[in-house]
Amino acid sequence: MARTTHTVTNQPPPLVGYDVFAADRVLTSAVERHTPPELFTEVQGDLSALGRAAGSAQVQEWGAQANDNPPGLRTHDRFGNRIDEVEFHPAWHRLLGKGVAAGLTNAWHRPAGHVRRAAGFLVWTQVEAGNGCPLSMTHAAVPALRADPALAAEWEPRLTSMVYDRELRPAHLKAGAVFGMGMTEKQGGSDVRANTTAARPLAEDGTYELTGHKWFCSAPMSDGFLVLAQAPGGLTCFLVPRVLADGTRNVFLLQRLKDKLGNRSNASAEVEFDGTWARRVGDEGAGVRTIIGMVAATRLDCVLGSAGLMRQAVAQAVHHTAHREAFGGRLLDKPLMRNVLADLALESEAATTLGLRLAAAYDDGGEQELAFLRLAVPTAKYWVTKRCSTVAVEAAECLGGNGYVEESGLPRLVRESPLNSVWEGAGNIQALDVLRALRREPQALNAFLVEVGKVRGADHRLDGAMKNLLVELADLDGIEGRARRLVERMALVLQGVLLVRYAPPEVADAFCASRLGGDWGATFGTLPPSLDLASIVERARPTA
Repeated sequence: MARTTHTVTNQPPPLVGYDVFAADRVLTSAVERHTPPELFTEVQGDLSALGRAAGSAQVQEWGAQANDNPPGLRTHDRFGNRIDEVEFHPAWHRLLGKGVAAGLTNAWHRPAGHVRRAAGFLVWTQVEAGNGCPLSMTHAAVPALRADPALAAEWEPRLTSMVYDRELRPAHLKAGAVFGMGMTEKQGGSDVRANTTAARPLAEDGTYELTGHKWFCSAPMSDGFLVLAQAPGGLTCFLVPRVLADGTRNVFLLQRLKDKLGNRSNASAEVEFDGTWARRVGDEGAGVRTIIGMVAATRLDCVLGSAGLMRQAVAQAVHHTAHREAFGGRLLDKPLMRNVLADLALESEAATTLGLRLAAAYDDGGEQELAFLRLAVPTAKYWVTKRCSTVAVEAAECLGGNGYVEESGLPRLVRESPLNSVWEGAGNIQALDVLRALRREPQALNAFLVEVGKVRGADHRLDGAMKNLLVELADLDGIEGRARRLVERMALVLQGVLLVRYAPPEVADAFCASRLGGDWGATFGTLPPSLDLASIVERARPTA
């Protein structure tokens, strides 16, 4: 009876057994565009190897296992000794180990390192986003540590190592190390200058004893942490090792793990310091200036992580509708569904293109490109991370009821999607940072305007949006209340410029018509029907 009534038909095959990198036309094009020709074959090979792993059934199962088995806190051992350890499912360690081995913490010492790492981070995020947190912070700690050349010489080789060593032991005995971060406190949040954690100088120069707390400490199983505390000279950055050089545990008291909406495979903790040993990084009172390099790098990873989530959501939606039939034909071929999918694909392509352009600016490292990043990073962080949630929810709807079921994987993407808009400063913080740069750093605005001016005259809708943006930028008095609108316009103009420069004409046309030309509704699926939507959707379709 069951075999007769339970025949399964009209269900799409799982999207598995494919190269996540090679199947992404937008990402492969961006990597080729921003990689020196003599390196492209090598970079492409490395990224395809990671892409095949990401698309394999085994690694996708690891992602599901890590998500379904969140970390647990062990404050004491069986004898009552305080140990403050976090236990993870083996799948978590496998994922993190593969990410480290793929060079996702090593952008600083390889040619085109930031572009290849950005593409790899975008690919690996699609498996399970939780392990992206320690990968991101380990990578991003390097510029902060360089404020102290001696510390950088000691720690940088460990952080950029492609060996994952999960054991808790002194860092000098390890082949590789991972880093976490603790900035926010319960009374201050993003206002880190309100931090109350105190740093008392010790006899040895540059060493301190910390007393206080951190409301959010990311990746508390890490080997070291960059934290902010109040030294006699003001707010200062410190390195807190998890295990001291003599093998004893540093005082690093894990009070509890956060019960989060998403990102459940990754641990976030509340931490108490009580006579905790620390090394100063940079000068006393220069804590924000010292750690800002880390913050900028992790903000870029928020953009890349969101772009990866968007790509996976769109890939799943296009794959499903390409194999699912309803009302006499494939869902993919229905005009209204095609409109929704094309609209989602535009958002994903714009996010990926912008993220890789920012990574290329890091690789360049010139004065003009660094000035461009000063405005472009918070602008992109604000906009791309905000768009991620709407894309994930709409993509899940493309699967109908199946998209609301955990086995589809879409609910995990939906829960994960708001994280990057909150991490490293929520939307208002990013908008205010843009205003700060506009007022204080004219070279940043100049670099931004040079970038967006490269295609002037190529599209009348883009030209009109640029003109309106210049009017907004000319009047910064009382602008804080409309800062979000300004930053949104800056992001859309920048994305439009990049798509006009680099994307196929049908993609750039559709983006400019909808996002900049005003012919767009409040929801996805309201693109002008005269556009070449079929080509846009086919470009977004993941191919094995």
